[in-house]
Amino acid sequence: MRGPLAWPAVPAMRTRRETFDDVVIDVAERARAYLGTRHADVEFAVEEVPPVDPAPWEEQAAAVGRLLPVGGTAGHRIVVYRRPVETRARDVGEVAAIVREVVAEQVAALLNVPPSEIEL
Repeated sequence: MRGPLAWPAVPAMRTRRETFDDVVIDVAERARAYLGTRHADVEFAVEEVPPVDPAPWEEQAAAVGRLLPVGGTAGHRIVVYRRPVETRARDVGEVAAIVREVVAEQVAALLNVPPSEIEL
């Protein structure tokens, strides 16, 4: 297991969780350009860890993100899992890169296009 992340100095009031949330918010705002009006109701969320029981089509390793159909009049939800992302990253720059990749993959899945077409 890797050591703790090397987070840059931030004001004492900002926690790692808040910094992570800010990264996801920034990436989600960029993703909105791809989602357009058809998918304007897509929600973005951060959860600490994925559920213990991955869906049958998902890898059995800890997921770093997931596209969840909400159903009804609500749209879809793209979830980024903070702990698995942080575990894979060496620093905040890598956290941001992984979040961009995760969100791009989920947006691509929703739009039924290759992830390479989504550049965040």
